[in-house]
Amino acid sequence: MSDMNARISAIGVVPVIKLNHPERDAAALAHALCRGGMPVAEVTFRASGADTAIRLMKEACPEIICGAGTVLTTEQVDRAAAAGAEFIVTPGFDPEIVAYCQKKGLPIYPGCTTATDYHAALKFGLEVLKFFPAEQSGGLAKIKALSAPFPMFKIMPTGGISLKNLKDYLSSPVICACGGSYMVTADLIDNQKWDEITALCEQSIAIVKEARQNG
Repeated sequence: MSDMNARISAIGVVPVIKLNHPERDAAALAHALCRGGMPVAEVTFRASGADTAIRLMKEACPEIICGAGTVLTTEQVDRAAAAGAEFIVTPGFDPEIVAYCQKKGLPIYPGCTTATDYHAALKFGLEVLKFFPAEQSGGLAKIKALSAPFPMFKIMPTGGISLKNLKDYLSSPVICACGGSYMVTADLIDNQKWDEITALCEQSIAIVKEARQNG
């Protein structure tokens, strides 16, 4: 497993973040995540200023692993990389973006939910795939079914992940890490509930440890 994949797997949960006010909230959010033992973030391009948010989070907490999510174009890849993004996440499998990231040396996690997606990913030598939207696409049962013909992949499910089902996912050896927004909801961020975010991160990390001890 590559260094970035191993680092993300070691944490176990990746907060999927939409920041509406990066100048106001990015630094405080980065500190809240790190205090909770979750020094990683997927900052989505669903909100304008995602590249600004990535830059500010890295400046506030250099130890945080910051990536860009909902990346749809190579132009967004360039903006994310210039801001300091260390990985790229796409909602679907786009061969052009995958090839572009690999040429730039940027780890990429494309969204894959079918055998066709997995087969395409195999040709690019990928190790970890995003499974999105996880719950709506068949959840852990489908992930396990797809792992039979494609045992070479580790999976990062995102979409519908919560404290209630986090342990179920992480208990499977197929799962590298889970992506989730439950600890970084719009309410928590917009109302600057940093202590609550930290507490949710701590609860999540405890579940990661329990799942892997018993898995």
